[in-house]
Amino acid sequence: MDKLICSVYKSLKKEGMYLYVEKAKGLSQVPEQLKTLFGQEKHTMTLVLTEDKALAKFQGRQVMKAISEQGYFLQLPDKEVSEMQDIANKNSLLSKL
Repeated sequence: MDKLICSVYKSLKKEGMYLYVEKAKGLSQVPEQLKTLFGQEKHTMTLVLTEDKALAKFQGRQVMKAISEQGYFLQLPDKEVSEMQDIANKNSLLSKL
C-alpha cells in the first residue's frame, strides 16, 4: 500500500484518544466494543498517509499497518500508554518467576 486516505476521529469521552481509519470505510471496521469505549466521536481531519510520513507520535507505516490488519489504529493518551507499558513490564517479570 503506497498511500492511504485516512480519517481521524477524536473521542469526546476520553481526551487524547484518537481513531485513524480508512476514509472510504469510515468506522465500519471498528469493533462495537471499542466504539462503546471510545464514546461519541468527532471527525477532526482527513489526511493522506504514506509509509514515511511522520505524525506527531507515530510513523505512517505503523498506522497504515494497523489499519490494513485490523481496520483501525487507536491512539491512546500518553498517560494510559505509560500505565499499560508498566503493567506489561510487570507481567513479563512475573512470568519469569
